[in-house]
Amino acid sequence: EKTKPRATLALIAENAEGLFALTGCAYGAVPRAMRGGDVDAARDALSRLAGIFGERCYVELSDHLDPDDPALCDALAQLASEQGLGAVVTNNVHYARPEGRRLHDVLRCIEGGLTLDEAGNRLKPNGEYWLKDETILRERLGRHPEAFANARAIADACTLDLETIGPGGGRALGSMVGQDRLPGFPVPQGHTAFSYLYALCQDGAREKYGLMTPGVATGLAHELSVIDRCGLAEFFLINWDIVRFCKERRIPAQGRGSAADSIVAYVLDITKVDPIEHELLFERFLTEDSRTMPDIDLDIASNDREEVIQYVYKKYGERYAAMVCNVVTYRARSASREIAKALGFRDETVDRMAKSIEQYNVDPRSRPSAAQHPAYKHPNREAEHGWEHARPVGDALQELADTMDEKERTRFPLFRELTLAIADFPRHLSIHNGGMLITAQPLVDTVPIERATMPDRNVVQLDKRDIEDLGLVKMDLLGLRTLSLIKDAVADIEARHGERLELGTIALDDEAVYDLICEVDTVGLFQVESRAQASALPRVRPRCFKDIVVQVAIIRPGPLQGNMVNPYINRRQGREAVTYAHPLLEPALKETLGVILFQEQILRVAMAVAGFSPSAADKLRRAMSRARSSADMEKLRAPFVDGASANGVAADVANEIFRQIAAFAEFGFCKSHAAAFALTAYHTAHLKLYYPSEFYVALLNNQPMGFYSPAVIAGDAKRHGVAILPVDVARSNEKAIVEECSHAGDALHPVDSSNTIARRRTCRVHDVRLGFESVKGLGEAEAQGIVAERARSGPFTSFDQFARRVGLKEEALRNLALLGAFDAFGEARRELLWRARDAHRTSPAFTRPVLALPTSDAP
Repeated sequence: EKTKPRATLALIAENAEGLFALTGCAYGAVPRAMRGGDVDAARDALSRLAGIFGERCYVELSDHLDPDDPALCDALAQLASEQGLGAVVTNNVHYARPEGRRLHDVLRCIEGGLTLDEAGNRLKPNGEYWLKDETILRERLGRHPEAFANARAIADACTLDLETIGPGGGRALGSMVGQDRLPGFPVPQGHTAFSYLYALCQDGAREKYGLMTPGVATGLAHELSVIDRCGLAEFFLINWDIVRFCKERRIPAQGRGSAADSIVAYVLDITKVDPIEHELLFERFLTEDSRTMPDIDLDIASNDREEVIQYVYKKYGERYAAMVCNVVTYRARSASREIAKALGFRDETVDRMAKSIEQYNVDPRSRPSAAQHPAYKHPNREAEHGWEHARPVGDALQELADTMDEKERTRFPLFRELTLAIADFPRHLSIHNGGMLITAQPLVDTVPIERATMPDRNVVQLDKRDIEDLGLVKMDLLGLRTLSLIKDAVADIEARHGERLELGTIALDDEAVYDLICEVDTVGLFQVESRAQASALPRVRPRCFKDIVVQVAIIRPGPLQGNMVNPYINRRQGREAVTYAHPLLEPALKETLGVILFQEQILRVAMAVAGFSPSAADKLRRAMSRARSSADMEKLRAPFVDGASANGVAADVANEIFRQIAAFAEFGFCKSHAAAFALTAYHTAHLKLYYPSEFYVALLNNQPMGFYSPAVIAGDAKRHGVAILPVDVARSNEKAIVEECSHAGDALHPVDSSNTIARRRTCRVHDVRLGFESVKGLGEAEAQGIVAERARSGPFTSFDQFARRVGLKEEALRNLALLGAFDAFGEARRELLWRARDAHRTSPAFTRPVLALPTSDAP
């Protein structure tokens, strides 16, 4: 168990150099024996420790106002003196402040599944187990001044400079060249890491751009120079190597986020969006003055992500690679339920209270549609939101007070207090979605780690912010179901049509694709299928790729809260004039019609108006996103206004421009991130338009994803002339498949006359046959078993024969019958429902060994 000690005294003795040893709280061997009156046992225990640690062994003195504590501390101090050891004043700290006791006690009860009335000695006897200052401790233990001096000496000796762990410590990357942050990337003989990166970039640039134009050459040279001065060549090589592995395995993988601002990342094929063509800004990604490592988020087809993670483990080894943790906090409903149980509330009260905490921001379309047959699985995508989405606890629960008994009413104020106190309180650690730490030194010498529940895997007990603060290198390997959809659809297209579709080479100016999007025919399309997008698309009507980039970025909480959406749409529709506070703003804001939408635009405005360098402009953006007080903002305003004045911008205009970028700094979206997502959105639209059958098969097989239930997807497919056929024991596979149309001539299916895209489509459309895994009661193993049995022993000829050969549970048989999987046998579904129970009892899975009884002629 993670909570149990694993280091034996013998193991510690082998590694005792440089360690201090303290005798522990009341449960330590020395104080426990002394408190029990066994001085000899206490002396022996202390001697064992002193034999290992010598003068670095100290006896702890702690007074928590237990009546026996003063005498115990004096006796322990005397014992330390007898053996020539020091004493040290300590707190047995279980919570930071006195008021933390109630929450601590309730958390202990939650941990043990007990109520406060049942907890007994699991709880501390009083409220003295908090972090006291020296003044309070001297009131209790001032008669032992040497113990205070020892406490300070030990604390000073253990003071840790974070630079001794990680190479960061808040310093600029450009000042950290030569420090080992990465395990070393193997390069061909005769190369350094940088020279190899340089060679790869030259090859990649020729492949991407053909003729090396001055703009490409200058931009690439500048980026490589910054990367070299920051000592990040290995960082880029590691990411290139991961993407190379994915390409070899035909696993879709692409970088997003600010990494898409980099030409180097693009020519290495880490990112897929051309930063020159789309006017992206490298300094949003990396400058020499950056205080944190650059961030390359790699989206990987979710079904293949584990294979990529295992490749990294194999390449760098378990000692140098581990997953980053994520701190899971208490959520509104679960917290209220657990606290109420710990306070001894009745089960019915607990249920009413938990249900009364209303959750907001759950899209109703994320819930299963009533139109979908109940025998099919419904992916449950209703997330449990956090406290920011919960109705205030008092408002939600006060109305229940009248239904409580006397004890519950008495403890209700405490319940309210604790429910608010536990908001966003850490509950447990989980594995980060994709964060992976790779270090130059062994992990155990660098960060705290623990074993994961998955075999042969470690988890770093630091979250991504801790990793950034230490300047360590985190790789983000994120699973994206849409890329699995794309991979499956492309593979199906190749298998059926012999066409190897390279989405990275298709033109991004296909009018028909933009027609599809403008008509809000977006079910299944990445990033543009939500209800908010459906509302905005007819008004914006994107007609080029840059419009899609804006569309992806603008329908976000930040732009919506920052009031960016309506001004942009009004200007797009010509209902509002496009204006600029100063002509210098036009080059930076022209693509978004004068509205500050992208974070990169803040940098461009600062550079154009105030004459900031790219590095200084990014510093301004970062500072604005963090600044909260008016004093902080004033510190940022002065150099901006001064720089603008030097450029001939009047002070009042400069102040207004500063006000605008400060207002939008918190809400702006990263343009390169939007561009990367827009490319994936375009690719899914292309697949839906030109390969609808393969698209819908891949979409159904990669559920849950997006906003819509399988029933909605099936209805959308029908509008496109694609029939979604039910499960059939003679035809279905484990997952959905494309099936030849069964009607004469294999003509197109009738389509919804209102769907102009479907009416204009010239490609051949086929049916989609649902797979066994879509049926309730059938998992992957059962579905594979059905297909394997059919392949091994031939087609199924009747319901009873199917039940005997496959051996499914009654629920699965009934659901298959309900869905018409046996209709080809000509038997009524109602009849099969009755027979499912008896068929289950005679199946191989139900059959049990029969006891052989003696016959009459037995001896």
